[in-house]
Amino acid sequence: MKKLVLVALLICSTNVAAQETGSMVGKLIDKEVNDEPLPFANVLIKGTTQGTTSDFDGLYQIENLKPGNYTLVVSYLGYETVEIPNIEVVAGKVSTVNVPMSASVGMSLDEVVVTVSASKDSEVALLLQQKNATVMQEAISAEALTLKGIDDAAAAVSQISGISKQEGSSNVYVRGLGDRYQNTTMNGLSLPSNDVNKKNIDLNLFSSSIIENVSVSKAYNSSYYGDFAAGNVNIDSKEYTGDGYLEIALGSGINTNAVGADFLQSEGTSFFGYYNRYNNNPFAVILSHGVDPEPMSTPVNINGAIEGGYSINLNEESRLSFFGTASFRNGYEFLEGPARDFTNVLKFDFPNTEEYAYKTTTTALGNIVYKINNEHKVKYSSLFINSATDAVSFFGTEGQGFNRDGITSDDGFFISNVQFNQDMIFVNQLTGQHRFNEKLKLDWGTGYNKVFSDEPDRKRITLENYQFALDSDPNTNPVFFTNTAFENQRFFQSIQDDELNSFVNLTHTVSDKLSLKFGYNGRTKERNFSSIRYGYRIFDRTTPVTDVNNYDAFFTLENSSLGTPQGGLYEIRNLNPINTEIGAVNRPGLPDNSYQGNLDIHAGFLTAEWSINDKFLIVPGIRAESVSQNIEYDVINLPPSDPGFRNVYENIFLPSLNMRYKLTENSNLRFGFSNTVSFPEFKEVAPFVYEGVTQRFGGNPDLFGGKNGDGVNFSDIYNFDLKYEWFMERGELISIAAFGKLIQDPVNRVIAADATGTQRLFRTGEQAEVIGLEVEMRKNLITDEDDKATLSLGLNAAYTHTNQDLKNIEAGDENTFGTTFDRDSDALQGASPFIINTDINYSPAFENYRPKATLVFSYFSDRIAALGAGSLGNIVEKAVPTLNFVWKNPIGEHFEANLSASNLLDPSISLVRENTGNGDITIREYNLGINLGVTLKYKF
Repeated sequence: MKKLVLVALLICSTNVAAQETGSMVGKLIDKEVNDEPLPFANVLIKGTTQGTTSDFDGLYQIENLKPGNYTLVVSYLGYETVEIPNIEVVAGKVSTVNVPMSASVGMSLDEVVVTVSASKDSEVALLLQQKNATVMQEAISAEALTLKGIDDAAAAVSQISGISKQEGSSNVYVRGLGDRYQNTTMNGLSLPSNDVNKKNIDLNLFSSSIIENVSVSKAYNSSYYGDFAAGNVNIDSKEYTGDGYLEIALGSGINTNAVGADFLQSEGTSFFGYYNRYNNNPFAVILSHGVDPEPMSTPVNINGAIEGGYSINLNEESRLSFFGTASFRNGYEFLEGPARDFTNVLKFDFPNTEEYAYKTTTTALGNIVYKINNEHKVKYSSLFINSATDAVSFFGTEGQGFNRDGITSDDGFFISNVQFNQDMIFVNQLTGQHRFNEKLKLDWGTGYNKVFSDEPDRKRITLENYQFALDSDPNTNPVFFTNTAFENQRFFQSIQDDELNSFVNLTHTVSDKLSLKFGYNGRTKERNFSSIRYGYRIFDRTTPVTDVNNYDAFFTLENSSLGTPQGGLYEIRNLNPINTEIGAVNRPGLPDNSYQGNLDIHAGFLTAEWSINDKFLIVPGIRAESVSQNIEYDVINLPPSDPGFRNVYENIFLPSLNMRYKLTENSNLRFGFSNTVSFPEFKEVAPFVYEGVTQRFGGNPDLFGGKNGDGVNFSDIYNFDLKYEWFMERGELISIAAFGKLIQDPVNRVIAADATGTQRLFRTGEQAEVIGLEVEMRKNLITDEDDKATLSLGLNAAYTHTNQDLKNIEAGDENTFGTTFDRDSDALQGASPFIINTDINYSPAFENYRPKATLVFSYFSDRIAALGAGSLGNIVEKAVPTLNFVWKNPIGEHFEANLSASNLLDPSISLVRENTGNGDITIREYNLGINLGVTLKYKF
């Protein structure tokens, strides 16, 4: 930077010598963000029209000043306006004025003329951060979230090159790699998973109201946990520095599929997504409450939010800032389409299904920031999320359902599934930033996470000959399917996670050319899982079901053998009785599946930032990590030879190297290499099988070294990255990136070629390769006189090629489970060869009216959801295009009316089983419908 300023001085000196005028140059420094350069601030000569704005590096230059004394005025929205008087300008010479800037609390907008956004959550600020970062990273700001009408973090990251989001779910894929290859953090601290089937927290739980920015680091450096392959997603929570404000938003909308449908919900759940009977024993719930769903109110979506912030200046350098937000949103979905269970043959076939889904998300965030002085800051963040889904599903609604194992008939097979899922998450974090002098800086953080993830009282009823329920003959009726006592069942599942995590980073600036960072990361996590099911054993399999909308008339206490000991129509059974002498009939039971997992990670790292010259930066790093992971499980249907536990302890050393070469002041060439690992999660190892209606998912303890513990415990991963990035004008970017990954002992989800068709995870081969290319462009097509974009375009696309070798795995002495393949290689599970995201933004100005219209398009191509075993093909998730539109209308200074339309193309969401012997078979297909909404906001 000194050299750049010197060059500017020399150029200016040459010019002014010829013109008998002087110049003023300098650099603006942001004291709020560790003395980073402050771009695009206004720099004016008081009393004149001469002025400029600072560039990406905080540099400014004002030329052709007549000799004399001037007052320099520097302003930036949200920061103190600084006036520096009596600056002497001499003909033929240059005056240098460097200005530190800090945030303001009581600033009047009348005192400042600003031509750009000054928020630290702006696109410009993030592009500056990306430009100067020592490691490759990409981010999307709160400003962009608002502009594009993005509601949550999952939709936000899907706007970043090489990332796609599965439509209708929270699954996010980074560079073709799925959930198990990612990490998620908030403010640099790890976040918990809220789903037994996932490693990462659902990003759609993070509403845009709590997000300052979302960043994705695809290239590894040693400060991250070693379990890193696809990338790390970090959510920076909002904080506030400025005048007090309060904003209230209310909105409503409809889903075109759901509007007009007669919605149903689970009995015992609330409008706001809570279950009312957690404190009661499941057996007591079964005796007291029936199985039938209840009618709901009109399916109209609503959302509401309130947020506010306030700052108090304690003295010239000390400030106390508060920010809080709370929001609630719900949504109705009505899904129709086929569902099938194809294992080694077609087991279930439901040409017609209906699902009524009601979803809610409640979010609350509070931040308190204490800026002790310009060198020390402490921040406390508390986050609460409650996410719930109430789904009532009917399979075989037209009487055409098929079951290969039917008793009275293969046709007319029907399943009713009523379930409620709730995830309640508490995150508490305390972080600090301290600058002791120009050479020593300390960052630290500690967090505690608590998760309650529950599926209370899932009710599943199975019938045969359902077609008789649709005729008008009272003498013909369906009957209960009674192959086992658990074809008609109640199921209860509970997960609790506790996690303590922390980091300490100490940065020592040795010289202008070299700085060293020493750090520690640690995590201690425990998961407790349990599930219990009760089955209704129907004594007479010919008992007619006279009213398929009133099962409660049959499942009464009086009809049970508990209520009528000498007879009754059915009995209640469990799989794990409390007392074997009393038995498992009509008595409370113990969990039939349970596991406890413990994870401990302690790591130290060292990185260096070495500026060889003004253009070339090298960042080598080394990480030493100790990983201990233990799991004990007690689940049904395991071979007696399985020990019921797995223990892993590994010490690993992970090198990394990142390099940045400045081609010009506004363009970089970057390179990265690293060695990382991938450890299985608890849910991937625990052999518990979750039984959906048409699919089954289970873990595999063999991922931890096999039965004997002498096999492979983790995947070694080698990562290569090369990237060119050009930061053109304000808010504009072009980048091209190539990447490659070599994964040793990769893990894939595989569909077992057996009667159950359970999907489990296996180390399917010795090696997998991933190579890809990403491009990104952000361009202002039309700008106004203030250089603000009137029409802008964003585009990113990625191509990824994956290949892995496949091997057969035999169950027996070494492995609990086995699988075989009829091919030597295949693509990697979860990888889309093509991903495209694009948006166009139109922001015209009509005097005081500045509407914003945004059209966002996303597309991902076919990808493997699960590998097929034996001679059967894969389950493939078909390509999905998505188109969303948002129109924001600020009216005056305080009011805003916004319109949105999402999923305008309403594509089919489809899963296909390939190569079944009779061609490809669609195993699930539905449309989500178009969502239309309006939101009103008022800011005090």
